[in-house]
Amino acid sequence: MRKHTRAGLPRMLPRDPAQTFRSSSPLELFFDLIFVVAVSLSSAQLHHAESEAHIGAGVLGYLMVFFGIWWAWMNFTWFASAFDTDDWFYRLLTLTQMAGVLVLAVGTAPAMQAGDFGLMILGYVVMRLALVVQWLRASRSHPGLRRTALRYALGVTLCQAGWIAFLWVPGEWALPAFAVLAIGELAVPVWAESIRQTPWHPGHITDRYGSFTLIVLGESVLASTVAVASAAADSDRLGEIAAIGFTGLALAAGMWWLYFAADVADRLTALRSALPFGYGHYIVFASAGAFSAGISVVLDAELGDTAFGGAVSDRIAAAATLTVPIALFVLGVWLLILRHHLRGPARVLVPIGAVAIAACALLPWAMLFAAIVMAALVALVERERRIGIADEDPAAASEPEPASGDAPR
Repeated sequence: MRKHTRAGLPRMLPRDPAQTFRSSSPLELFFDLIFVVAVSLSSAQLHHAESEAHIGAGVLGYLMVFFGIWWAWMNFTWFASAFDTDDWFYRLLTLTQMAGVLVLAVGTAPAMQAGDFGLMILGYVVMRLALVVQWLRASRSHPGLRRTALRYALGVTLCQAGWIAFLWVPGEWALPAFAVLAIGELAVPVWAESIRQTPWHPGHITDRYGSFTLIVLGESVLASTVAVASAAADSDRLGEIAAIGFTGLALAAGMWWLYFAADVADRLTALRSALPFGYGHYIVFASAGAFSAGISVVLDAELGDTAFGGAVSDRIAAAATLTVPIALFVLGVWLLILRHHLRGPARVLVPIGAVAIAACALLPWAMLFAAIVMAALVALVERERRIGIADEDPAAASEPEPASGDAPR
C-alpha cells in the first residue's frame, strides 16, 4: 500500500516502467487538447505572415513560439510518465499548467506580429513553475531520485528567471538571447538525468507522442477544411478549391501512415536513444502545425488573396509553404522512427522522397505531385512493413486467409 503524507496525499513514488498496457490518461488527453489551442493560434499567425509574403519573419517567429509550446508539453509528458499519481494536488498543478497554456496561446499573436513576448512568457513561466512544484514533491518522496528531481527543479527555476529577464533584452539581442535560453532549457534534462535516470515508460511515451501527432494533424485537417469551406462559399471556382481540399487530406493521411508505420518503444529504454526521440519531435510537431498554414496559403494564392503576385517565383514561394513542412515532417519521421526498421534501398529512398516533396514546389500543381510522391512513400514503407512481419513470423505470413464462411479452426 502506498504511504501517505500528513496532507493525506500519496507519496510521489515512480510508476513501474514495465507496466503493461500503459496508455494516456484522461487528464493527459485533456492536457493535449488545451495545447492544440496554442498550436492552432500559432499556425494561424504563420498563415497570416506567409500570405503577406513575410515568409522569413513569419517562420522565425513561429519556430520561436512553437519552442515554448513544445517544450512545456514535452516536460510534462516525461514527468507524468514517471510520476503520475493522479491525486487532487497533482490534478490541480496540471490544471494550473493548462491555464498557463491558454495565456501562452493568447500571447502568440503579439509575439509573432510585434515581437512582444510578455504575455507568452507569463503563461510559459506559470506552466514551468507548476512543474517545479511537482519535481520538489517527487524529491521528497523518493530518496534515490532526490538529486535528479532537485536538479530538475533548480534548472527549470533558473531558466524561468532567464525568460523573465528576456523581457528587458534589447531588440537587437533578442534572437541570440532566445537561443541561449533555449539551449539552457534543453540542457536541464541532460544534466538532471546524468545523476540517475527517471523511470519513464517507453510504451507510454510513444503513445503520448502518437496522440499529440494525431491531434496536431487533426487540427491541421480541421483548419484547412474550414478554409476550403469558407473559400467555396464565396467563390465559383469550386473545382480548384475541392482539389486543394482533397489533396490536402491525402497528404495528411500519408503523414499519418508514415508516422505510425513502426513501433519504437523498445528503443526508448535508455537516455541515449530517448533524448533524440524526444527532442527530434520538435521538427515533427512544428512541421505538422505548419502544414495547415501551408494549405491555407496555397488556397489564398489560388484565389488571389495573398501578397504574392502572378510571377513564377511567387507561385513557387506559396507552394513551398506547404511542401517544405511536409518534407521536414517526413525527414523527421524517417530519422526518429523509420530508419530503424527499413532495410536496403528503402532506407535511402524515404529521405530522397522527402526532398522530392519539397522540390514539388517548383512544379505547377505542386500539391498534386507532392501527394503522388507521398503515396509512393507510403507504398514503399507498407511493403517493407509486410516484409518485416513475414520475416518475424513466416508461418503467419504464409498461412492462407480462411475463405469467407469458413469457420476458424
